[in-house]
Amino acid sequence: MIIGVPREIKDHEARVGVTPAGARALTEAGHVVLVETHAGAQSGFPDHEYQDAGAEIVGDAGHVWGKAEMVVKVKEPVAAEYGYFRPGLVLFTYLHLAPLPELTNRLLDSKVVGIAYETVRDRAGTLPLLTPMSEVAGRMSIQVGAAYLEKERGGRGILLGGVPGVTPANVCVIGGGIVGTNAAKIAMGMGARVTLVDLNLNRLRELDDLYGGRLHTLASNSHNVAHATREADLVVGGVLIPGATAPKIVTKAMVARMKKGAVIVDVAIDQGGCVETARPTSHSDPSYLVDGVVHYCVTNMPGAVPHTSTLALTNATFPYLMRLANLGAEAALRADAGLAEGLNVYRGQLTHRGVAESQARASVTPREAIG
Repeated sequence: MIIGVPREIKDHEARVGVTPAGARALTEAGHVVLVETHAGAQSGFPDHEYQDAGAEIVGDAGHVWGKAEMVVKVKEPVAAEYGYFRPGLVLFTYLHLAPLPELTNRLLDSKVVGIAYETVRDRAGTLPLLTPMSEVAGRMSIQVGAAYLEKERGGRGILLGGVPGVTPANVCVIGGGIVGTNAAKIAMGMGARVTLVDLNLNRLRELDDLYGGRLHTLASNSHNVAHATREADLVVGGVLIPGATAPKIVTKAMVARMKKGAVIVDVAIDQGGCVETARPTSHSDPSYLVDGVVHYCVTNMPGAVPHTSTLALTNATFPYLMRLANLGAEAALRADAGLAEGLNVYRGQLTHRGVAESQARASVTPREAIG
């Protein structure tokens, strides 16, 4: 199979879909790997490392997309890449289609086979290709939140962990999944007072067993969320419904009652955000104010730490990539029900129920689409 690795062009996106180690394994298995010039440079992987691994360096993105049978990326394609779509092209990347009807239309119209990292499941039912970036984003959310609490960036002028004789910041984490757990862990490590809100009482029990009195847990309902956000200096949104638009847990009214200079980091923004006042931002223009509250809603947070993120991501994605290359997309999808969960679009058909419900469209199952 011919596998293309284009350079990411989303704002300040420095990750890359395949490392030189991955390129070597693919070429040793008999596949052709085309890597766009400088695709891995910002992740710490120069062109010569790909060449040494047996990949071909290509100077033009159009050539990579045009020759490849499967394109491997990190982030969803942006408008400048829509023209490269063609029938039967296999696209393996994060797609996050639920809040992106225009991208969904283009993929369907072009009859692309789109396999989304974020909806692939393993035998345990977890999301193995979303987990590493959720870990990175969850940990980053506290670093970012601590920085934006500084007065220079519009925050309340609070040191997250406080100092002896001065109370630390209050951090409210919405969601007890991978993002929320990693955010809480880092916030506690920095000395903040952390409250975590989740619907799942069993998950709250697990976290209470792990962290005891260091972590305050709250059952999610509108009253508790309103109280926790009103008291918070930093709110981290980490709610996920796989493939679907995130529910709006924090309302406009709740934001209006938050402290002036408090900070919201909505990690769920890739799926539309779990804060009603959240809208997507970029690393070039990352934050804005609503009712005096700083909002940081960058859709590709892990792109700011590309070396760590690329290694963490490709550790998880590569076994699936090798299977797709060795077997071909259809055979690999038929053989692995968890990988088939990642199929979002197939030759003009929408194949993920969560995306379909978010966009009020009809869908078929991956099995129905592939046959």
